[in-house]
Amino acid sequence: QVYLVESGGGLVHPGGSLRLSCVTSGSTFSFDSMAWYRQAPGKERELVASIESGGSVHYADSVQGRFTISRVKPKNSVYLQMNSLEPEDTAVYYCNANGRRYTNYDYWGPGTQVTVSS
Repeated sequence: QVYLVESGGGLVHPGGSLRLSCVTSGSTFSFDSMAWYRQAPGKERELVASIESGGSVHYADSVQGRFTISRVKPKNSVYLQMNSLEPEDTAVYYCNANGRRYTNYDYWGPGTQVTVSS
């Protein structure tokens, strides 16, 4: 069984920074893609950033230039450095791993709350 667990969320003032971490267990191979999603109250879950096995990254327009995604491939861990946080960044942040190995896989963590407020 594969497990993803996020950490690093919390309450921060506007303009502040947080670093989210996601560690995994139970996998015997490196994931094709890892990503961070978020879901704010009353809104749909949205992709924040993703990083592929080869290192290519993608960011949502709303976080471009403020957030940085990175991963340690052998450990299947992924991180999200969030700077210049805004109240609009308030959401539950979820770690995701997806790809295909014999069959498609799509794993999610339980989420970590990020609240940006003065």
